[in-house]
Amino acid sequence: MSLLQKTKAVKSKRTVSRKCTGCGLIVEKEKLLRIVRTKEGELSIDPEGYAEGRGAYICIDRECIEKAFKKNGLERSFRAGIKPEIKKRIFEEIREFERQKSGCADRNGDQSRQD
Repeated sequence: MSLLQKTKAVKSKRTVSRKCTGCGLIVEKEKLLRIVRTKEGELSIDPEGYAEGRGAYICIDRECIEKAFKKNGLERSFRAGIKPEIKKRIFEEIREFERQKSGCADRNGDQSRQD
């Protein structure tokens, strides 16, 4: 095995970790949800993790989300204040993401087949 092949093998085993703004634990990036703040100051969730802007990571867990809001973890990460109505909107977006990820469909919009 050449040196280049060894280098590629080592790089492919590396995992990227980030710190949760809620609980403070360092977790693999794939297990966290990214919240992004754009240059214009808009906040939104970034499930893919590639949106442009400053990002903060949070565990997809109700307790971590509540801790992040309660302890101002997002404000620290973004180095800016967040209005209560924006926090509420982000919290709702995260809850919707949780529902989609867990596979739970909204019963009112569910068009299930009947045999």
